[in-house]
Amino acid sequence: MSSTTHGTTPYYFIPGPSRHPVMAAFGLFLVILGAGQWVNGHEWGMYSLYAGLAWWLGVLYQWFSEAVGESESGQYSRKIDLSFRWSMSWFIFSEVMFFGAFFSALWWARSHSVPALGNLENALLWPDFKAVWPSLAAGATTSPAGTILPFTTMTPFWLPTINTALLLTSGVTLTVAHHALLANQRGKTIAFMWMTVLLGVVFLFVQGYEYYHAYHEMNLTLASGMYGSTFFMLTGFHGFHVFVGMLMLLFITIRLMKGHFKPDSHFGFEGAAWYWHFVDVVWLGLYILVYWF
Repeated sequence: MSSTTHGTTPYYFIPGPSRHPVMAAFGLFLVILGAGQWVNGHEWGMYSLYAGLAWWLGVLYQWFSEAVGESESGQYSRKIDLSFRWSMSWFIFSEVMFFGAFFSALWWARSHSVPALGNLENALLWPDFKAVWPSLAAGATTSPAGTILPFTTMTPFWLPTINTALLLTSGVTLTVAHHALLANQRGKTIAFMWMTVLLGVVFLFVQGYEYYHAYHEMNLTLASGMYGSTFFMLTGFHGFHVFVGMLMLLFITIRLMKGHFKPDSHFGFEGAAWYWHFVDVVWLGLYILVYWF
């Protein structure tokens, strides 16, 4: 269903009826059902969750393969490219709002909640409470009753600083790869894309070691008061976004090795690059507000 104008490229393109949306929704239903039952003590929920994930990933593989085939066969015109750009822009905007909510929660806890808990009214209930951020011992933004065990706060040295260097370097290698693609230097593009993917993988391993260190040596967990919950929510969700971005760049690199993308037609590459640069910017905010302040 399209209006063909110049050669074989349609002016607009409307995909035919597809089973993929309902199939993907079914897989997500199994995931949500299984997760809900698993956390409530039903062992079968684990199998539902894993089966749903496998089903969902299989559907996505088929769905994306069809989209790649449509693109490589020349069915996507400038109008379709423009619609993809708008879609990716709105998606990244939604991610900005997502992280904005968590950054706002961090700001509210520091500037309003903790000071309010330390005012004169609450002093009658918690006379030993210390309204300071971040907490360094039991009684400081935790619980004078000792329900939260003492823990050590995270500093920027040295793992977070190493990860900052890794992400900033990955942004440079990705930009070099993009300019190489524009210059039709495919070998250089692929080499620098593999560097970017590798830097993303190393970032995840460093963050995993940081979490291990926090749990086992600093006693810093999700249950460590407001500081622990905001720390792990912000850094954990960012780590998940790094994982997703790394997968996007990996698949783009594999497509480059198969001969996909041209200097004048490569939005799949650009969309993944936009997402990765967004992940870099969010990390800089995290690095400053979470680790330094």
